[in-house]
Amino acid sequence: MTTRFQYVDTKLGQLHIATQGEGFPLILLHQTPRSWDEYRELIPLLAPHYRVIAMDMYGFGQSAKFPKPHTIEKFGEGVIALADALGIQKFNLMGHHTGALVALETTAQNPDRIAKLIISASPYTDAAYREEHKDGDGVDDAPISEDGRHLMENWAKRYPFYPQGKPEILNRFIHDSLNFGVDPLDGHQACARYVIEDKLERITPEVLLIAPTEDPFAFPQIEKFQRALTKAKTLQTAVIEGGMIPLMEEKSPEVAKAVLKFLNT
Repeated sequence: MTTRFQYVDTKLGQLHIATQGEGFPLILLHQTPRSWDEYRELIPLLAPHYRVIAMDMYGFGQSAKFPKPHTIEKFGEGVIALADALGIQKFNLMGHHTGALVALETTAQNPDRIAKLIISASPYTDAAYREEHKDGDGVDDAPISEDGRHLMENWAKRYPFYPQGKPEILNRFIHDSLNFGVDPLDGHQACARYVIEDKLERITPEVLLIAPTEDPFAFPQIEKFQRALTKAKTLQTAVIEGGMIPLMEEKSPEVAKAVLKFLNT
């Protein structure tokens, strides 16, 4: 079984996807400023059980771009546009970091179309978060410079949050951040602008929260989600010990185990 790639014509333009497997669809959404590649290791672990579709979200990777400012709502429109173009009415949905917010937004707007929802390492963008991040996200604030020093600056800012001894993972992040039309900073500002409070009570499907213990941005927020998702049909939490921001690349077997346990019950 191999991963296949294609461009899908949608009402928003062409969206790029990687797909593998057959059966009930599972759409995967990446973090800023990644692409389908974030799920490279995870896809073959899930594909024997589901039709896995990892998209370059609208505005990222090789998918169609749209003018700034980016918004979580606009990213979510891309998910539904893709599903419509593929003739998929109902599907499982999973997102990591920014992708988790997009998955949440997509579900809030289209609860009848999401069978099960997986939220991995999501920021909790309440009023306190929005105030703290209103001036931008320093981790990706590296303006282009003529001598190229922004490349090293971008690497240095991300390095503390990536596993030592595995520079190839961070290299993949840098590669995605350099795609034409991709602005890592604006993608995170979209998170900082997102009003999450009135969306959580609209989440009604079964939900799995994935909590990587070494992710300093997401792990402390998990209890807020547990308290807020009161309308979810069921709510489960899977703690991934040692998981960092690049969770999908580094801990794909652990993630796959948690995801399949949730989806198969």
